[in-house]
Amino acid sequence: MDILVQIFQALNNQLLKMTWLYELVRLAVENLIGLSINERLGGSIHFFIYDTIKIFILLSALIFIISYIQSYFPPERTKNILGGIKGIKGNVLGALLGTITPFCSCSSMPIFVGFTSAGLPLGVTFSFLISSPLVDLASLLILMSFFGAKIAIAYVIVGLILAVTGGTLIDKMGLEKYVEGYVREIENTEGEILKMSRSERILYSKEQVVEIISRVWIYILIGVGIGSLIHNWIPQYIVEKAIGDNNPFAVVLATLIGVPMYGDIFGTIPIAEALFDKSVPVGTVLSFMMAVTALSLPSLIMLGKIVKPKLLIIFAAIVTMGIIIIGYLFNTFSYIFI
Repeated sequence: MDILVQIFQALNNQLLKMTWLYELVRLAVENLIGLSINERLGGSIHFFIYDTIKIFILLSALIFIISYIQSYFPPERTKNILGGIKGIKGNVLGALLGTITPFCSCSSMPIFVGFTSAGLPLGVTFSFLISSPLVDLASLLILMSFFGAKIAIAYVIVGLILAVTGGTLIDKMGLEKYVEGYVREIENTEGEILKMSRSERILYSKEQVVEIISRVWIYILIGVGIGSLIHNWIPQYIVEKAIGDNNPFAVVLATLIGVPMYGDIFGTIPIAEALFDKSVPVGTVLSFMMAVTALSLPSLIMLGKIVKPKLLIIFAAIVTMGIIIIGYLFNTFSYIFI
């Protein structure tokens, strides 16, 4: 058993944490630039280069794998799968299917509209909408590379629970009448489910890598830049005073700070990593991440064009309260994960 653990740790260090890349970038910064990574400027440059390269390598590989899997689940097939399942089972399936879809809340909106116009239960579509930007295989593996397996797995589990719970509550409230009328009137034609060859799936996966990277690269660079600033230039006592253990409202504050921001989980993780390294409690860090990915202001504006204000407010309130509760629970039981 000890040998298996050592093998897993070695693979985790080399494939996910990329310690080889960390050392390579350290050597480059210290020998080519002439700066120590223990100094502010050198540490910032090292953080930015290392995190940027690591995220792009992991992201490219994971997008390819997930897109290949996703090629088996076009929207028509997904509608067929969800159409015959109602109740809690439908919410669970909707949340799980959200894990193999696009990587930010805004890009999930067209699929959400398609599901709604197809007559799928409202709760199921909202379970999908919550889980789609929040949890997926890519986020699991990248979170493992930064925070370890325990925190990454726990994050995915609570994200799915939030998606299922949120969709179930919306379903029980009977809020179908608060969907904008034009959405229900969109013509829903049953397209033919095309069968793709292996080469076509590979080509599709490559195209998805290019398309998604071209869409999110700027947010990754911004996130890594902010992370390097927090990590090396903002004193720890300032961060701890604002959202540390001594502030009982830190989780609420982190959630509210995250909502106006726009980004996906890949641009948010470097900021979360820097906060975590500054001894910000894990629940506070995860609440910030969840708020950015699930409740970004642009996605709420887009959703406001699809549903009426009452449903929008209820959705935002349920997800916000869920994120805050999750944050406090993680902080309370952080000894399990760290």
